[in-house]
Amino acid sequence: MLAPKKVKHRKWHKIAGTSGHKASRLTEIVFGSYGLKSTEENWVTARQIEASRRVLVRYIRKGGKIWTRIFPDKPVTMKGSEVPMGKGKGAVDHYVFAVLPGTVLFEMFGIPEAQAKEALISAGHKLSVKTKFIKK
Repeated sequence: MLAPKKVKHRKWHKIAGTSGHKASRLTEIVFGSYGLKSTEENWVTARQIEASRRVLVRYIRKGGKIWTRIFPDKPVTMKGSEVPMGKGKGAVDHYVFAVLPGTVLFEMFGIPEAQAKEALISAGHKLSVKTKFIKK
């Protein structure tokens, strides 16, 4: 699974939501011909990214190339079950990427458009955000 090798701060503050904002970076297809773009805002976990990547790999076999444009670098902490209130913040449980509407999540190249569309839509079902297929 994806996780940063080294982080400056092990635990981050939870920031207020950015409702109403749209992505200002990662909004265009740069590397491939087809892409998967988010249409809503949410956290995408490292497990969801890996599940989507596996779906894409299964579709392209050895014919194309995939680019993952997002990386989960935000730590999410959790306290154990039945732990009393207080006593500090919990340990880092997993990592997420905060997706904004308009963020390109994956890109593909080297396979027919119909096959790429089917693959990217299937990969989008594994994510916690609504997505749409786009092309360059």
